[in-house]
Amino acid sequence: MQKNGFSPRLGWGLMLGVLFLGQGCDPEPSHLAVLTSLAPAAAPTATLQRQAPDELFGELFRRVQMERVFADGKTFVDMIPKAEPSEIMGAYAAAKDLPGFNLKAFVEQYFAPPAQPESGFVSDSTRDIADHINALWPYLTRRAGADEGAAGSLIPLPNDYVVPGGRFREVYYWDSYFTLLGLQTAGRNDLVRDMVENFAFLIDKVGHVPNGNRTYYLTRSQPPFFALMVEVLAEIEGEEVYAEFMPQLISEHQYWMQGAADLTPKQRASNHSVLLGDGSILNRYYDAGDRPRAESYREDVLTIRESGRDSQLVARHLRSGAESGWDYSARWFADGENIASIVTTDILPPDLNSLLWKLEQVISEHHPDETTATKYTRLASKRAAAIDKFLWNPLSRYYEDYNWTTGQHTGYLTLAGTYPFFVGLAPQEYVETVGNRLSKDFLGPGGLRTSLQRTGQQWDAPNGWPPLQWMAYKGMLDYGRIALALEIKNRWMKNNQRVYANVQKMVEKYNVEDISLLAGGGEYPVQDGFGWSNGVYLRMTAE
Repeated sequence: MQKNGFSPRLGWGLMLGVLFLGQGCDPEPSHLAVLTSLAPAAAPTATLQRQAPDELFGELFRRVQMERVFADGKTFVDMIPKAEPSEIMGAYAAAKDLPGFNLKAFVEQYFAPPAQPESGFVSDSTRDIADHINALWPYLTRRAGADEGAAGSLIPLPNDYVVPGGRFREVYYWDSYFTLLGLQTAGRNDLVRDMVENFAFLIDKVGHVPNGNRTYYLTRSQPPFFALMVEVLAEIEGEEVYAEFMPQLISEHQYWMQGAADLTPKQRASNHSVLLGDGSILNRYYDAGDRPRAESYREDVLTIRESGRDSQLVARHLRSGAESGWDYSARWFADGENIASIVTTDILPPDLNSLLWKLEQVISEHHPDETTATKYTRLASKRAAAIDKFLWNPLSRYYEDYNWTTGQHTGYLTLAGTYPFFVGLAPQEYVETVGNRLSKDFLGPGGLRTSLQRTGQQWDAPNGWPPLQWMAYKGMLDYGRIALALEIKNRWMKNNQRVYANVQKMVEKYNVEDISLLAGGGEYPVQDGFGWSNGVYLRMTAE
């Protein structure tokens, strides 16, 4: 598919290769997977290596974040540098010790505010929710090639893409699957293809789909929904879509399984893979970085200090929790209460492993080579057996996180336990007890609680999140718990409608217990926009 006279797979690969090349310097170890393609002779000279803001701006970055120049740590890392980093850092070195130096004034002199794609949208109280959502799509869309300079953190993409909204000014991996459901329902098939092509492009050029298209997200991915995105596009365009994106489906699987073949009883874990006692392999969330997140630097530094633990270890647990999309929840905390006890990489989660089973299934069902298809059929079968053995708890009769370092289930029940039903992995006989648990313990007046724990974290009670409502609804529907599925759907949609009637906005998460209140918790205020809320609501209207 060509746009503006060039192939996005070639032309943009060359352009992005230029942006990531350094001036005679080696790439950071955390970025070794990023872009080795060279520019053609006629291309402009490379500017600066595409590094993250904490790498580029060092002491200036740390001061801005720790002194809380901006209330939200994500603001500075999304700002657009007005000069090259060397010039900015030179000016900072010359000015920082002068009497009357004003850090915020300096930043505002050398950095432009973050771009806001949705600026200019005005809510109209006469619109119903569906009309509001459909009017929002253009305002949440960033254009192909959108760039903020080689020193900016935004990674340009070859096609248009939809961002969630609010502080989330870039594309996000797992958010986008649920956004695609809304785009498909709205008949925006052009944007569905654009988004799938963008993620294929990132797999080709980065080696995986990053958390988002920002340099500070390159060390991690997010829940792997690419196979499900391809499935959506195949529903629109036909089965040939699987062949088109098969190379990227294979590459995605290779990324998540990197190092698995070398695991031994003495070296049980490598990257995302963990070897279990019976020889089976399951996966965990794992960020390659081990320093505080650039976008939440101050929060991570304070958590590390509170923990009294090894700083690199805690930083990796925090970053890996962000890779899960559940940042944060009691499910990652050793004590079930305090983020300082976080142990994300010790946990084997049912959500991630269900999605990887789905990826293996899609490859096995659609790969044209019989030998390769059979290989992935075996992998899926082994994973299904391991999920049943290690992630299904026969005592709680529910899918639970499993701590591979202790050999025990964590005991924290969450909606991650519904993923095996959403992807079609769970045995039919499990749906009765899981459905009963959802109805009895998780279902509130406004939808399903994310977990049964109350920690003040945003991925715990009393909050409900659109993607989890959709997957629980769809899983129960597909397994025959129709009345429960419809109750989940109806309560969730009425909650959305209530909030919209009050504020004329769709928000990223909702309070499902006290429907007179907005949701809370987390590292930032409730955001409006909002990509996956829009997508799930629109899709539910069509069900």
